[in-house]
Amino acid sequence: MTTDTLVRPPVAPAARPRARGPWLRIRWRSVFKHALLVLLAASMIYPLIWMLASSFKPTETIFREIGLIPSEATIANYTNGWTAFTVPFHRFLWNSVIIAFGSILGNLISCSLAAYAFARMRFRGRGVMFSSMLLTLMLPYQVVVVPQYIVFRQLHWINTPFPLIVPKFLAVDAFFVFLMVQFIRGLPRELDEAARIDGAGHFRTFLQIILPLTTPALATTAIFTFVWTWNDFFAQLIYLPALENKTAATALNMFIDASSTSDYGAMFAMSVVSLIPLFFIFLFGQRWLIRGIATTGIK
Repeated sequence: MTTDTLVRPPVAPAARPRARGPWLRIRWRSVFKHALLVLLAASMIYPLIWMLASSFKPTETIFREIGLIPSEATIANYTNGWTAFTVPFHRFLWNSVIIAFGSILGNLISCSLAAYAFARMRFRGRGVMFSSMLLTLMLPYQVVVVPQYIVFRQLHWINTPFPLIVPKFLAVDAFFVFLMVQFIRGLPRELDEAARIDGAGHFRTFLQIILPLTTPALATTAIFTFVWTWNDFFAQLIYLPALENKTAATALNMFIDASSTSDYGAMFAMSVVSLIPLFFIFLFGQRWLIRGIATTGIK
């Protein structure tokens, strides 16, 4: 007796449902992280947006209407702020430009030369001098402002941009010297040896080999110098007391009068104008700034 055996085709196992728990947790964690970053960014940029919105409000409604959208928009604050003093506001901007670019030129020349000497040259007392230079980073500016003022007054440099520009040509900003020293130390010394074999001295090696390779560090120095000089208030208030010599940072303070009504609308409008150069500097120099900071100290 024969029995027919039915051969059934193999049944594919049912597909298991994908575990969505860990994936969902990772996704919600990413959403929460990005939402938190957006909130932090909004909280930091809100004062700037509020100042921009307030510059288009009448002065009497700035603190009465705290919203961002003005109920009555006007550009009178910009025209009034530009001609609020006997000297037009573009004169203050021009003074800031002269001091900023003079300081940039001085720091680029002096700090790069000093950094090359500390990073590549061998001379007696180099370590002590470098350590002393770094110690000046912990020295408050207010400690040296009185003897500096006496020296500059003896030179008849008060009410001139010289006290703010000339020291930059003497490598007084130890932070930028240290920044460039760390960057130059990361460059291979074989480049110096090859240049020395070709008969190049220190100065030619610096100009033709080292300086072109330190472009990120130079760009970082230029950006930071511009921002710090443009926003400087203390030194410019001391050395430039005359109205026609004031910079944009010190001129903005004149819109506030403790004894009478302050023109906050004009002050906010001119503050927006003063921020425009800083905005474009960061817009076009952000790539060099990040590259210079990221590559400093990498061996």
